[in-house]
Amino acid sequence: MNYLSPFKNLKSDIPASIVVFFVALPLCLGIALASGAPLFSGLIAGIIGGIIVGALSGSAIGVSGPAAGLAAIVLVAISTLGGFENFLLAVVLGGVIQVAFGILKAGVIGYYFPSSVIKGMLTGIGIIIVIKQIPYFFGYDKTLAANASFTEMFNYISPGATLVACVGLAILIIWNVWLSKLHKVFQIVQGPLVAVSAGIIYYIMTKDNSTWSIDQSMLVSVPTPESLSSFLGQFSSPNFDQITNPQIWITAFTIALVASLETLLCVEATDKLDPRKRVTPTNRELIAQGSGNIISGLIGGLPITQVIVRSSANIQSGGRTKASAIIHGFLLLISVLIIPTLLNKIPLAVLAAVLFIVGYKLAKPALFVTIYKQGWKQFVPFIVTVLGIIFTDLLIGIGLGLAVGIIVVLFKSYQNSHFLHIEDKSNGAQKLKMTLAEEVTFINKGAILNELEHIAADTKLEIDVRKTRFLDYDIIEILDDFSLKAKNRNINITLISERGTVNNPESFSDFFKLRPKLNIN
Repeated sequence: MNYLSPFKNLKSDIPASIVVFFVALPLCLGIALASGAPLFSGLIAGIIGGIIVGALSGSAIGVSGPAAGLAAIVLVAISTLGGFENFLLAVVLGGVIQVAFGILKAGVIGYYFPSSVIKGMLTGIGIIIVIKQIPYFFGYDKTLAANASFTEMFNYISPGATLVACVGLAILIIWNVWLSKLHKVFQIVQGPLVAVSAGIIYYIMTKDNSTWSIDQSMLVSVPTPESLSSFLGQFSSPNFDQITNPQIWITAFTIALVASLETLLCVEATDKLDPRKRVTPTNRELIAQGSGNIISGLIGGLPITQVIVRSSANIQSGGRTKASAIIHGFLLLISVLIIPTLLNKIPLAVLAAVLFIVGYKLAKPALFVTIYKQGWKQFVPFIVTVLGIIFTDLLIGIGLGLAVGIIVVLFKSYQNSHFLHIEDKSNGAQKLKMTLAEEVTFINKGAILNELEHIAADTKLEIDVRKTRFLDYDIIEILDDFSLKAKNRNINITLISERGTVNNPESFSDFFKLRPKLNIN
């Protein structure tokens, strides 16, 4: 690894940490909002992700915190598990499972999921985030409008919240598309921070206006500590009485799996972006993330993963070592202690606008086109995963996508079991050569059986197994059965192997040093 000392690179890491802090602050609040959790829990996760995970991680430039990819899980889990404290227990147990993954060297787990399924997972999550933020975007009071008709619903939309959300969204789009490319200052001062600042200014200027003001219920609500003891009183503890609840363990495993996948994907992407091309030890990263989730769950925080948005901001801002991630965590902690009153002036509609952009980046329409052009073998698992997540839940969606992906692999394997071509067709006699693949299993039975059944009478057939390293007993049985039919149809069989060439072998089982077929009659 191209190691750099954190203490010798503070000149680069401190400015980068400030940029990451400005990116992370609105995202911590926004993801907590999308998760249906207390907003303070998002800040806790950001602090732990920066300080604890940053210190334990082997990644030099990766930054951790609450992730959009887990928002859908959190939203469902809090309601199904019967409260936030029960959910915190699932976070702790999920962290324990992640640590176990790391100890058991399961850092390669991400490689066992097809990229189409992983992309489908992130896309489905992005769509859910956008859908869930629509009420906040319009300042829509779902409680008051519960029994309203479609036309009456517009009466419950807040003009002020809608306006500030549209302004915030416009700022974010302009920042991403144009300003960030115009000058380096627009890369240092991030769009989400400007959008949030505009929201605060709007709230202060219009709070006395009956039409365009934003109701208090539509603002960020972070507890304002008056002392250190009151600050510590804001933290929540998991309900360990629910440890025998199977739903808790299912949620914990889901958190561990998704958080690990998202982290490993981010690690791979971050390492590619690293100018020094350092390689992050994946097993150590899982242990670091698991430890962070244990601590976050114990004190009332959301689940943590390494996050590509924060990590890429760190890289683009010149971050060189893990010091930038750790310092950004301390900056989040200071902001919670010093400026909670200011945080409580942020309209939820602005955070919804920020999350619209986050959701869009996860579910870009161009991604659908790209994967479609890659062929149905990529597109079908992708779209099944997306639809499964949207219409069921995350775990079922991933399971469906994975199942379809396995079926596609099996189908591909079915097709690639052998290669059959015509060697000679002169003199009215047909000579065929069948070359078997390197591994031929029972999955290939149908393809090989179908091919053999369609071989015409009076044919010379060569079966080449010189490249075959594994030949399933089921396939050998098919060859034995075919050799009996071949005699009746005047098909001459030549078996070519590294052990020699045999014409019309009496028994393929004997040739391959296997036991003869069992007589089950």
